[in-house]
Amino acid sequence: MNRNLTPIYLCNDSVKINRLVESIPDLPGCYIMKDNDDNILYIGKSKKIKTRVKSYFRKNNELTPRILLMVRQICDIEFIVTDTEVEALTLESNLIKQHKPYFNILLKDDKKYPYVCISWSDKYPSIFITRRRRNRHIKDKFYGPFVDVTLLRNTLFVIKKIFPVRQRLRPLYKNKTCLNYSIERCPGVCQELISSQEYRKTIKNISMIFEGQTDELKTKLNTIMLKYSNNLEFEKALKIKLQIEGIDKLIQSQKMIEADSSINRDVISYAKNDIYTCVQLFQMRSGKLIARLAFTSATESLNEGLVIQKVIEQHYSTLNKVEIPNEILVEIELDKQDLISEWITELKGQKVKILNPKRHKKGQLIQLVKRNATIELARLSVENENTKNSLEDLANIFDLETIPHRIEGYDISHIQGSDAVASQVVFINGLPAKHHYRKYKIKDNSIKIGHSDDYLSIYEVITRRFKRWSTYKKEGLDINCAKKNKESILGSNLSSDFPDLILIDGGKGQLKSALRALHDLKLEEDVKLCSLAKKNEELFIPLANSPLDCNKEDPPLILLRRVRDEAHRFALTFHRKRRSTRLKRSALSEITGIGPKRIKSLLSHFKSIQAIQHATREDIAIIPGVGEELALNIWNYFNEE
Repeated sequence: MNRNLTPIYLCNDSVKINRLVESIPDLPGCYIMKDNDDNILYIGKSKKIKTRVKSYFRKNNELTPRILLMVRQICDIEFIVTDTEVEALTLESNLIKQHKPYFNILLKDDKKYPYVCISWSDKYPSIFITRRRRNRHIKDKFYGPFVDVTLLRNTLFVIKKIFPVRQRLRPLYKNKTCLNYSIERCPGVCQELISSQEYRKTIKNISMIFEGQTDELKTKLNTIMLKYSNNLEFEKALKIKLQIEGIDKLIQSQKMIEADSSINRDVISYAKNDIYTCVQLFQMRSGKLIARLAFTSATESLNEGLVIQKVIEQHYSTLNKVEIPNEILVEIELDKQDLISEWITELKGQKVKILNPKRHKKGQLIQLVKRNATIELARLSVENENTKNSLEDLANIFDLETIPHRIEGYDISHIQGSDAVASQVVFINGLPAKHHYRKYKIKDNSIKIGHSDDYLSIYEVITRRFKRWSTYKKEGLDINCAKKNKESILGSNLSSDFPDLILIDGGKGQLKSALRALHDLKLEEDVKLCSLAKKNEELFIPLANSPLDCNKEDPPLILLRRVRDEAHRFALTFHRKRRSTRLKRSALSEITGIGPKRIKSLLSHFKSIQAIQHATREDIAIIPGVGEELALNIWNYFNEE
């Protein structure tokens, strides 16, 4: 171990931390420190990342109590390389605002990047800044995101001076207009002194500014101004002239909206070797790097072009259309680039270009992303070699005929029996295969609030997981033959579904419960089983009264801890989500006239309690099975004030 590193952290994985620190390059960039549950603890930047990260673990380094507490929780370290320290500073600021790490004090912002929303679903649309895009009407339109919120507010203020629009979301007076109408800042929307159709024309003009169509807007306004002038309506012509001058001043003074619409882009590059192809996607918004996504694929399965295409399909199919940029830079030309561009254009609702730059600033962006992909590939290659050795050791420990290709981990999560769930995580060749993960809701009626039973829960989950395999065996199938022969009667997908090793999170009790389930299924001879207890990191195997004698820092035990910790994280996340849903439903159940079916309909439509709270009575009434009377009860419940 490096003498400069002292294991003062509580994650009990000093070997992993030491390996991570030694793999970090001494280049400008940002480092991201995470805890055992993959939560981001701290984000920092440095001119030399490796030197800065090492300083946290030096024996004689005097750390403040706050930083010492943070260091004790570090279990993983990621990094992003930049070209200069200035770029690292900008990236650090954006990442802190996005992820809000607990131990970052400076530059911390409790808000997301803002958008401008035009509520076209209203009779008289409003224009406002928001950081929440979900649960809005489908007709409402968003522009952004905008990184500089101060500049955005100033822009919106200037726009509302140029064009007469509603200045308030709610009227100040019930039966009369306010001062904004008197000074011609508002056309009297609150008293409907202007028709909705005429008012929407003004809003349409404003939307053209946010869409970057300022030249088209000025041409349109010039035509209208000349029309008024020819009709001798000089007062109206003067108002249009002032609007045109205001637009010119807005563009000259800020140059934010047009730049934002053209600079929003994603940059994609890759690095590969004989084993892995690593793809990295950098999200550039307003010229700043706000996020980085990484994808990895086996090189033997697809060439780099197809891997990048798969990444694009997977990534953009899950995004809201406002999150898709207008420009995507890709290092190499894709086989179906035009088709993919058309598909993303349909998702966004406007033109999206896919470019393959080689020179100038865009080419430099590609090279920056490629550098990060290359470093990630080098780290992954080292990890792969270590993982391969660990798998070989596991095969020797458990007397397996081949190295364990598929390892499954199981854990139970609950609070005193409430919302009991279980997780099944899968590691393929030592790496998490999240598309194989499964979640279980514990169905046993005896497990409820105030009464928990982890042993019974483990028995239920293992029984449900292997019940069909037990049926196949009863029908005469040789399971060992099926595992070896990928073209078995079960089909290749099903035959690869059988694990080489199962890990239970717990001690001897949990292991015995799993073994009893396999015994009842007549599969105890076909499944290799073990358990790993958290307290002393003790490894148990069936029929052994004491744990195996092994070092906590042995590579195979480190790999099993990774499986165990991932199963724990996945189970805990599912439990918290289920508990949160139950609490939301219980809040709705307090309203007279609402039962489980109506609660399900409301949450299915609005997605959250907050959305229901802000909905109008009309919006609530349109939900099937609700009606106007119940909608009024729901609205009154959330708006008693």
